[in-house]
Amino acid sequence: MAGQGSTTLTLLDIAKRTDPTGAVPVIAELLAQKNEIMNDIPWIEGNLPTGTRNTLRTGLPQAYWKVANTGTAASKSTTAQIDEACGILEAWSVIDYDVAQLNGNVQKYRLSEADAFIESMSQQLCGTLFYGDTRVNSEQFMGLSPRFGAIASAVNGQNILNANGTGATNSSVWLIGWGQNSVYGIYPRGTIGGLQHKDWGERIIQTSVTLGAGYLHAYVDKWQWKCGLAVKDWRYIVRCANVYVPDLVAGSGTQNAQQLIKLMSRMLSRLPSSGSVTPVFYMNRTLYSMLRVQSLDKSQNALGVIQGLDQFGHPLRGTLVFDNVPIRLNDQLLLTESAIS
Repeated sequence: MAGQGSTTLTLLDIAKRTDPTGAVPVIAELLAQKNEIMNDIPWIEGNLPTGTRNTLRTGLPQAYWKVANTGTAASKSTTAQIDEACGILEAWSVIDYDVAQLNGNVQKYRLSEADAFIESMSQQLCGTLFYGDTRVNSEQFMGLSPRFGAIASAVNGQNILNANGTGATNSSVWLIGWGQNSVYGIYPRGTIGGLQHKDWGERIIQTSVTLGAGYLHAYVDKWQWKCGLAVKDWRYIVRCANVYVPDLVAGSGTQNAQQLIKLMSRMLSRLPSSGSVTPVFYMNRTLYSMLRVQSLDKSQNALGVIQGLDQFGHPLRGTLVFDNVPIRLNDQLLLTESAIS
């Protein structure tokens, strides 16, 4: 029975999830993270069974100054097509029927376990949005960092600002202009967007040797998320890379909150237009907290806490906003990024 506790709930797990009255308690989700990007992404059905294909304008037609009594050459624009692939994020929950019955409230117990699956898949999806690399893990979709992973000689290098951090204790600030013609989430053609849950109810499953070869009467749930990221216009993504975290926290050297604010101002200038998209900043909790500290010392016209509603009607109370662009917290953004050049 070695390894059983790592994949299925045991009697010890049941005991830990039962209060003195025998009821299922409200579990303190100590592993829950704040990944606010999940509330911003517009999701659009792709035009391929595996993702979507976007057609991009790569060249404009040539125009000429006409000379009297002479003809004008014909010209044309050029286009290219890019395929964006989706990945399938999946998880299964298997709970021994007899173990679940010991609790006395099977449905509430299963719902409690469901909260953990939703949080886990949300974290994995958010992490893949920023760091997924199909060159390393082909089953994922391509995230942002690999697309904006080099400054020198890169086509999109102009949209990567260098905060000049070194080593492997760096982080990044991202500015994304969400929109159907810029950057958006995708799901395969003919499927349903979002996290899908299938309650298989009571099932008889065949167990492996590690669980004791045989048959198990269990409650089975399946969780699946078919998703990807489409970058139709890379100009609406700006990365401020190489933010050296130790100096930022210490407020020393060139890496301080004031310097970060200046870099964020430059990031906004990189966007072609903000009228047709929804621009949002994203950063780690550490960077966010240093900006909040800085907001206590600077004019609220530069950076401050404001009240109001965002584009989804959610209260902005307590949210940092820079130049009318909200700054979102994302715990999946690392503090251990290696410097890029």
